[in-house]
Amino acid sequence: MTLFVDMDEVIADTYGAHIKRVNERYNMNLTKEACRGGEVWQQLPDHREAIWRHYFEPGFFRELDPIAGSQEVLRELSEKYEVYIASAAMQFPDSLKEKHEWLDEYFPFIHWSKRILCGDKHILRGDVLIDDRSHNLEHFVGRSLIFTSPHNVNTTAFERVNSWEEVCSKLL
Repeated sequence: MTLFVDMDEVIADTYGAHIKRVNERYNMNLTKEACRGGEVWQQLPDHREAIWRHYFEPGFFRELDPIAGSQEVLRELSEKYEVYIASAAMQFPDSLKEKHEWLDEYFPFIHWSKRILCGDKHILRGDVLIDDRSHNLEHFVGRSLIFTSPHNVNTTAFERVNSWEEVCSKLL
C-alpha cells in the first residue's frame, strides 16, 4: 500500500504556531477552540496580512511542533507500507529547505527520497492520502482521510481522522 501524508496540520502544528505568534505579538489569549471552523486570521481580520506573513518569516516552518502521536504512528506505518510525505512547499520561499530539515529532525526514518515537496498534489497516485485540506483530497483517486484541524471541523465530504491514534486504528 502507498500512503501519502501531508505535513502542515497533519504532522506539523502550523495552526498552533500561528496562534502562538499572534498571542506573543499582540498580547492576546487566542486558542484553537476559539478559531474552530475557520482560519486564525478569520478571528482577527484586522491582522490578516500580518498573520499571512508568518509563512514568509525565516524559521517559521523549521520551528513547528510535531502533532501528537504522528512520529510513533508514522514509524509503525512506514514499517508496513510505502509512506511518502507529500507537502506543498513551493509557495513560501523558505519552506522547502525548512520542511526538509524539520523532517530530518522529527521523522528521520522517512528517507529523503520519500519526500514529495511540491506545488499541487493532484499528481499523487496511491492508495491513501491523509491531508487537512479538502481541495487536496477532492481529486485523489484512492482513500481520502481528512485530518482534523480547527479550520476543517465543518467539512463532511471525507472520511475523518481526529488523531494519529485513529489513523493507527484505521490503517494498522
